[in-house]
Amino acid sequence: MPDIDLDGFDRRILTELQRNGRLTNLDLAELIGLSPSPCLRRVKRLEQDGYITGYSARIDERKVGLGLTCFVSVKMERHREEDAEQLKSAIGGIREIISCFVTSGEYDMLLQIVVPDLDSFRRLMMTTLIKLPGVRDFRTSFAIDTIKDGVPLPLHHLPDPR
Repeated sequence: MPDIDLDGFDRRILTELQRNGRLTNLDLAELIGLSPSPCLRRVKRLEQDGYITGYSARIDERKVGLGLTCFVSVKMERHREEDAEQLKSAIGGIREIISCFVTSGEYDMLLQIVVPDLDSFRRLMMTTLIKLPGVRDFRTSFAIDTIKDGVPLPLHHLPDPR
């Protein structure tokens, strides 16, 4: 486990900002039980130390016309570093791929893709995905419903250094 230097206030700051990244410093300080100045110093330190990597808005995919979420398992032909780097680079340039994980097991990667509809996915598959370098096989699953998504990281496991 990495060396984690977070106390209870830091953990509460991270938890609250995951729930609502738009909190004012005053509101955040009140929620976690600190005065505003030390709260702001802690937030700045958490940002500088890389615990907080950014702030963003969650957008409803359907409201913006992205009604189909697909999970594509990718098996590589060979497990060579240069092949993996080419594939990573190619995947990075495909806007419809919103997340990519290197996995263990039968497949080497798992792609999460959002597109407007099945026809859009078919076009993406036939014009782009099948041309990805070093890929031997694909398996696709389609999300039928979302049960849980975008929840805060469970930080309760972190030790409290008292």
